[in-house]
Amino acid sequence: MSASELSRMVKVRPLPAKPVVIEADDAERSALASRFALASISSLSAEMSLESAATDAVLANGKMHAKFTQICAVSGEEFPVEVSEEIALKFVDAETTRAALADASEDLEIELSGEDLDEIEYSGDAFDLGEAVAQSLGLAIDPYAEGPNADAVRTKAGIVAEGEQDGPMAEMLAALKKS
Repeated sequence: MSASELSRMVKVRPLPAKPVVIEADDAERSALASRFALASISSLSAEMSLESAATDAVLANGKMHAKFTQICAVSGEEFPVEVSEEIALKFVDAETTRAALADASEDLEIELSGEDLDEIEYSGDAFDLGEAVAQSLGLAIDPYAEGPNADAVRTKAGIVAEGEQDGPMAEMLAALKKS
């Protein structure tokens, strides 16, 4: 795996008592914009509270804010987007996780809860909170986002928006809806 554009390593012991604030600088925002195929990222920050959980696990909860310029999936034009996302993650020690899985029977059925879904493994005595924030940004980006001129481009191209179809079948369906 290549180095993260937004690396912020946090030691597992002792965990910071105060929330960790992550603020991406110009170079990091530029690299992340390239990674996520965005025109630009004007701001990216997160404030995360950390607490110890089960054996060698750390819970990270907080909020991420980002402002970026995205490219419309229809028109190709750039438009501004602002996101504010809650983040809830669990960092787990890779060795502890592998040992627990090795001890489990092959026939054992495991049911995941909502708390188990956002686990991120780490190795050693630290985890990369910055990369987790970067990945959260990637998940918050709508890959098919449409800018303000998307409908005009569709109309000009003769593409009919969903629900606005015309023709004999559309007329028959409209007549059925009225009755």
